[in-house]
Amino acid sequence: MLNWLSRRYFCTAAPRPWLFVGLGNPGDKYKGTRHNTGFEMIDAFANSQGIEMNTVHCKAIFGQGFVGGVPVFLAKPQTYMNLSGESMGPLAAYYKLPLNRVLVFHDDMTLPCGVLRLHPNGGHLCHNGLKSVIYHFRGNREFPRLRIGIGRPPGQMDPKAFLLQKFNATAQGRIDAALQEGVNILKVVLSKGFAESARRFNSEQKYKHLRVETLPT
Repeated sequence: MLNWLSRRYFCTAAPRPWLFVGLGNPGDKYKGTRHNTGFEMIDAFANSQGIEMNTVHCKAIFGQGFVGGVPVFLAKPQTYMNLSGESMGPLAAYYKLPLNRVLVFHDDMTLPCGVLRLHPNGGHLCHNGLKSVIYHFRGNREFPRLRIGIGRPPGQMDPKAFLLQKFNATAQGRIDAALQEGVNILKVVLSKGFAESARRFNSEQKYKHLRVETLPT
């Protein structure tokens, strides 16, 4: 698996790479569901940069390329959400990446639909995919995340059922816009670094949060 990009990174003074990982569930059954927005963000970024997701590595659909001269590895674990760490742990170890260069994309019910947040670290927020990732990082929570708001379940709806539902047309429109926003900020992360990107982006997203938090999802 040590191909041209990997050899170029290890054998030259190229910038240290990033590993972007989207969390989700594999298979057509789960495509387009709320719990798969991490996968959708990876696909949106890969498509925008012409990176092919055409190999399997460490139990993940995998692609790699350069964005503005920065090496980027993209992964969608195929272990199912609750076992995401079984893929992510070996991936980070294989490329000898510090965890602050492993950026995880995941759905977040605590944010309104279509609102994004960049965070440098944190807990699992009762997200089973993040629980698995933290476990396989030996309890280390010091990895950045791109949180993708999907809104809360209406009424007394079971959160698990809500996560496995597809978006309605209105919510899908917000998610599509959020994916494009995400692509843009990820390019800034690669060019300017995480801390500066998070400061700028989260400030902008606070205003969006105020606009959409009362709208239906």
